[in-house]
Parts: sequence; C-alpha cells; structure tokens
Amino acid sequence: MLKITALQALNDNYIWLLRNDSTPYVAIIDPGEARPVQKAVAASNLKPVAILITHRHYDHVDGAVELVTNYNIPIYGPANEPVPTLNHPMREGDNIHLEAITADLRVLDIPGHTAGHIGYYGHGLLFCGDTLFTAGCGKIFDGTAQQLFHSLEKIAALPEETLIYCAHEYTEENLLFARMVEPENCAIVQRLEKTRRLRSRGAATVPSTLTEEKQTNPFLRCNIKEVIHSAEQFTGHALGSSEEVFVALRHWRDCTNQPIYD
Repeated sequence: MLKITALQALNDNYIWLLRNDSTPYVAIIDPGEARPVQKAVAASNLKPVAILITHRHYDHVDGAVELVTNYNIPIYGPANEPVPTLNHPMREGDNIHLEAITADLRVLDIPGHTAGHIGYYGHGLLFCGDTLFTAGCGKIFDGTAQQLFHSLEKIAALPEETLIYCAHEYTEENLLFARMVEPENCAIVQRLEKTRRLRSRGAATVPSTLTEEKQTNPFLRCNIKEVIHSAEQFTGHALGSSEEVFVALRHWRDCTNQPIYD
C-alpha cells in the first residue's frame, strides 16, 4: 500500500512524501525546503530514492539541490522549465517507475500557472502542484488562462475518486471566494465548515477528491448556470463559453482582497 505524508514547509506549502508501507524507501515531491524532509527522513529511518518536481517556482524546488547532494538521488521534473539539478526531464505521457516503492506514475502536461507545469498521476493519486488547488486554481504567471482552463479540463476527466494532492493550504480562502460565486451552493457551505474545524486543530485539508472539487470548486464548474450568472455579473456582459467564464472567474479571483496564490 502506498502511503503519503504531508510535510509543512515555508508559510503554507506542502511537501509530499510517497512511500510503500512495507519498505523504508520514499520519493519526495516538490521540496521547497530541505530541512523538513531531512528531519522526517531521519526520524523514520527512511531512504530517499527520487525527487519529483511539478514546476520551477522556488517554493517547490529550493530544497532540491541539497537533497540531491545528500542522498545522491535522481530528480524528475518538467522538460520545459529550468529546475536545478534536473536529470530526468519529463513530458506528457512519460511514465516513471519507482521500483523501490512499487509506484508507477504517468506525467500530465498541465500548464497555465507556469508554461511548463506538469503533474504526476497514478494509483488514484494526482500530484498537481499549483495547477488545481482545493476549491481553487493557481494564479497565472508565465502560462495563459486558456492553458490553465484546458489543464483543469484534463484533470476533470480523471476518475471521480482521484485524490488531489496540491501543494498549498489554501482551502479556506478559496472556499470564501467559491461562496461569493455560488452563495446558494450548500456543498460549499458545508465544506467551509468542515475546513474550519480541521484548521482549528491544525489538520490539513489536503487531499480532496475530484468529486468534491467538482461540487465546490468554481473553476471546475464553468458550465453551471449559477456560476455563469455570477461571472457575467462580474464582467457586466454575456459570456459565450465555459472558457470565457473561467477567464472571468480567474480575473475576479485576482481582484479580490483575499490572499493571492503563490
């Protein structure tokens, strides 16, 4: 059985450790810092076997050089982004076989947050970096809104029970925006209450399921009448496609006074 452990890093990042419960070997996903990983590895006598990077931003890669040096392990990451010490450039459709932890992951191109962003999917798990967040989606840097929309469509086509492992604890702020978009959506209200209970005791709200995201994440609901109406109210004009609705929502989210995405 695969086991995933969340390590808190920086302000609100998650570094993911992926391992097989029956072995001490572990893969490290998006190490924005080295110290939390080194501490966890030492505490549980783990043996790192690989690093997986979703995109180039500092809060996902800054720990990589030290970890590669300390553990002499390969680093997988996006072929089209500058990632320090990258020696296994990955593209859409590539497969990663991590024999030590009996894990097979397929690479998905999911640009938008950055132009070369990738994700890792397998065993009912998706490590999606900053493309899809719990109840939200990533801010656009050097990608485009159109890229991000199509990346979210690609994710939405995965099995409903897929577990979404994003890289930040943004659920509460995202749900506040989702509630602005769909104030009558009971699922959003219930999820916000659940999220606040979890956060009050310091518990993570990640992962979520794709089913839950489709019920409460406005960026995956751009074909829903209430979402379309709210987006049109924001823009002041009719929107002719789900993609236009998405672009309007992303702009609206950027204009709110709540914390922006990293």
